[in-house]
Amino acid sequence: MTPNQIGFALLYIGVFLLVGKIIRVKSTLLQNLFLPSSIIGGFIALLLGPQVLGKFFSDDNSLANGVMTENITEVWSSLPGMMINIVFACLFLGATIPKLKDIWNYAGPQLAFGWAIGWGQYVVGLLLVLLILTPFFDLPPMAGALIEVAFEGGHGTAAGMASTFEELGFSEAFDLAIGLATVGVLSGVIFGIILINWGVRNKKTKVIEDVDDFSNLRKRGVMEYQNREPAGKMTLRPESIEPLSFHLAIVMLAILIGWGILQGLIALEAITINSDFMEYIPLFPVAMLGGILLQIVFDKKDKYNLVDRRMINRIQGLALDVLILTAIATVSLDVIGEYLVPFLILAAAGIAWNLFGFLVLAPRFIPNYWFERGIGDFGQSMGVTATGLLLMRVVDPDNESPAFEAFGYKQLFYEPFLGGGFVTALSVPFIAQFGPWPSLILAAAMTAVGILSGLFYFGKGKGSSI
Repeated sequence: MTPNQIGFALLYIGVFLLVGKIIRVKSTLLQNLFLPSSIIGGFIALLLGPQVLGKFFSDDNSLANGVMTENITEVWSSLPGMMINIVFACLFLGATIPKLKDIWNYAGPQLAFGWAIGWGQYVVGLLLVLLILTPFFDLPPMAGALIEVAFEGGHGTAAGMASTFEELGFSEAFDLAIGLATVGVLSGVIFGIILINWGVRNKKTKVIEDVDDFSNLRKRGVMEYQNREPAGKMTLRPESIEPLSFHLAIVMLAILIGWGILQGLIALEAITINSDFMEYIPLFPVAMLGGILLQIVFDKKDKYNLVDRRMINRIQGLALDVLILTAIATVSLDVIGEYLVPFLILAAAGIAWNLFGFLVLAPRFIPNYWFERGIGDFGQSMGVTATGLLLMRVVDPDNESPAFEAFGYKQLFYEPFLGGGFVTALSVPFIAQFGPWPSLILAAAMTAVGILSGLFYFGKGKGSSI
């Protein structure tokens, strides 16, 4: 494949992102669902690609691959696994690390709630493996991790785990995880809006009284003119270095540091215990560690505050848009069709557990503003962090509750472990090596920690003054 062919494949991404945005602006249904343009564009690319449109033509026809070419599909299939490293390297760059007391006061109840939901997804998945998926459908025990990988982790984590699944002999898990992540985002938004309507009607919310207060511009995804803010600060003079180039270089350095750490761990493991467990760990959680280490250095040495969080957010957002669009566009419909019943079972069980967590556990864990705060964790547990932020913005548009601060502080402890962190990355190799029963016992114990601390500590008003 030539550089020109790779470049042409990248140009196609811009086309489908714009198509997705145009459809979002024109479709009232999609506006009310607040679907991101990257998801819409990904579905359009999937429909116009070799797996749908191409099926209507013979192999020698110019449209056998739809409007795509084989080169485009090949390049796109590699992009999600690359983009997730950027997303995770950006998580803590430019962010101020708050005091432990503030984190505890704000995030304690939500950390207990998120911890119970995240580990509970492993419990549900592993129980399904032991009782249904392995005995009746011959799926490997690793399928027990798919709910957490796809729902909590989202498209990015699912893409990042592709090499791990392939090396462990379950390559089909990538397509199943991408499909589940798509179901998670869609159902997260749909059920989230339904829950918000229910919460308003039944006086569960404290901030808003009507969910119809959004302007047409907001539903279309256009920022109101009076609310427009700079995408980032010019922390450096462009004649020395373009600020965007500087921030992108910082992200690249974070990924390289993560790669170096991972290679060192692999070498250390091989020397000390002669094992290859670390070889199955994807790069993205270690890239996050590289970002944390860089931010610690900047906190201590950067007296000019050169790293701007808004600029980092734009880089992260671009990578996430590319990731979601290309992941959906290249998902294998044949694999999902082959495993359709297990796929539907996993999706239904994951949705049911998350709904149970929000409706039953959240009001008992979070003493104040439970709906505004819990809906963010529900959205994250169904798809990605952006889904949680979207739902919180619906119920608290002017940031009147402590929901956003509590959610952000919770991420500092949560993201390094679940939802794409080290637990998520280690879960599949752990299940493959030790089996489903030890994994289930561990997951059940961790879920119990979250539930018990939520019910008998944070739910009683202890440990949090918020």
